[in-house]
Formats: sequence, structure tokens, C-alpha cells
Amino acid sequence: MDSNDKKIKIAILDLYEGQRNQGMRCLQQIVDEWQLKHNKDVDLDIFDVRSKLELPDLSYDVFISSGGPGSPLETKELEWDKRYMQWIEEIEEWNNDFSNYPKKHVFFICHSFQLACRHYEVGNVCKRNSTAFGTFPIHITHDGKHEPVFTGMPDPFYAVDSRDFQVIEPDQERLKEMGAKILAIEKERPHVAHYERAIMAIRFNDYFIGTQFHPEADALGMTVHLHTDERKETVIKNYGETKWKSMIEHLNDPDKILWTYSHIIPNFLNIATEQLVLQH
Repeated sequence: MDSNDKKIKIAILDLYEGQRNQGMRCLQQIVDEWQLKHNKDVDLDIFDVRSKLELPDLSYDVFISSGGPGSPLETKELEWDKRYMQWIEEIEEWNNDFSNYPKKHVFFICHSFQLACRHYEVGNVCKRNSTAFGTFPIHITHDGKHEPVFTGMPDPFYAVDSRDFQVIEPDQERLKEMGAKILAIEKERPHVAHYERAIMAIRFNDYFIGTQFHPEADALGMTVHLHTDERKETVIKNYGETKWKSMIEHLNDPDKILWTYSHIIPNFLNIATEQLVLQH
């Protein structure tokens, strides 16, 4: 470890509500790999937001908020949801205060992304016609091509998508007012032309970014998932057996899911900790 570097405090907000998942394992693994690669001294803590009403305080430098089950629309009146929204506002207030330095970066994933979109009212958060599950191409927008977190990503790139909800119909005036940018959208679906393409990534402000897809997903976790009877059946029913087989192939292709896994969140961590190094 470089003796000039301060200890970096990273918080992962667990929104899985105790449900079995691969996401938390993957996020911890990415932080561990990043720490080793860059010779950083990291304190990593996990907060169970929904089951235990745990939220990290402002002593943390970087935050990653996970995916999770259920509807992002039906929890507004629950205590954990209210506290989560207050937490978002507290981080934003810190960042907006000119005297506070370094700024605190947050990455919102899937369910967290939907909650953030609901909070900021940047689009229509609604139920999908059918479950999206598997590996899919994600298309980068004009603004996305200038997004540092997407550095090194091809267009389109492949990512794991797992959701029953979506964000569509962006409110362009609201986005402009916030200074927010849509970074990516889902693949074109010509066979269902009347469905609007969902928003797959947004930079909400200089320090908050979110993705509808799972950039943390790795080949191991997804292979396990895709081979469970329930998931295999879902994919084949919605997309056909050929698509299921191609998803399995994508998992082992270094240019697809592995590429996304090794670039997006590591890029985010690099950017989120830059000021910590400069501060020293």
C-alpha cells in the first residue's frame, strides 16, 4: 500500500431484503479486486437498508447501492424507503455545499436506479410487460460517449439485465433542469415497435450515476442463475432456446459480460477516489 494514500471508506447499501442473490458477492469481489490492483487501503462496510433500516453516514467516501426485489413504486410509505430518500438528500446536500471536500460519489444499480429515478422524477417508472432476464446489448447515447465511467466500453456493450420494472418516457425538461444526462438505452425491439426503449443509465449529477442493468454481474453468478429451472424457463419462454444458448456463450466471452464487469464499476471507483488522492 502507498503510504501517501489515506484509508478509503466504501459503503455498499444492500437492498436485497435478505433474498438470495449474486449481486452482493459480486460487488464485494469487485471492490476487493480493485483494492488489490491499485494497492489501496479500503474499509468496506455493508448496510442492510430494507431489513435492518441501516444506512451509512457521511464518514464514508464512496457508496454503491445494490439491486433488489419487488416494486420500486409500492414502498414509498415504508420506513426504509423514506430513510433511503432522506439519505440521498443528505449526500446531495453535502456535495452541493461548496465548502465540503472531497465530494461523495454514489452508484445506483437496478432497483436503486429505479428508486433514484422515482425520487428525481426524471421519467415514468413502471412495470414491464414481461420480465427481462439475461444478457443483452446496451446502446450508448451521445452523452454516454463522453461519460468517464463508460471509458473503454464498446457501443453496444453487453450487460446482465434482470428486472420486472423499467424507466421510460424521460422528462427532458426535468433532466435539463438537473443537469442530468441519459447515458444508455436498451436495444431496439423492432418486433414490439409500440414499446418505448427503456433508459438503461443516467448521470443524475456530477457525483450520482445509475444503471438499470447489473454492471457487477460476473460469469460465474450468471451461469448459476441461467441454469436454474425457473430462470432457464423464463428466458426460453420470452426469447427462445437459441437466445438462452447465446446468453451462456456471452458469459464466457471476454468482450461481453466480463468486459462490463471489469470496466464500469472499477472506472467509477477510480473517479470516486481521485479527489481523495488529490486531497492528501
